Amino acid sequence: MGTYIVLSNFTEQGIRSIKDTTKRADAVKDLARKFGVTAKDFYWTLGSYDVVVIFDAPDDASMTALGLAIGGGGNVRTQTLRAFSRDEMNGVLAKLG
Repeated sequence: MGTYIVLSNFTEQGIRSIKDTTKRADAVKDLARKFGVTAKDFYWTLGSYDVVVIFDAPDDASMTALGLAIGGGGNVRTQTLRAFSRDEMNGVLAKLG
């Protein structure tokens, strides 16, 4: 499983229906399961991004499909970052020789 950090900004549609944001987060959790992805944590944030979500996914294709499905809802625009744990990073570094 890979870890992905998704940075989100509300669209005009998303901010107009802001009172539903936690309900939409629950819907994203359910949607993620259909792609074999686990939504671990949701954070509503101050600053450059409105919502940050941590996902675990079996592969990039599953996470990409989920991201497209979320974007298709029209409430947020996202930026997805593949994150590496300390152990995973040590494995990457070991490949350097």
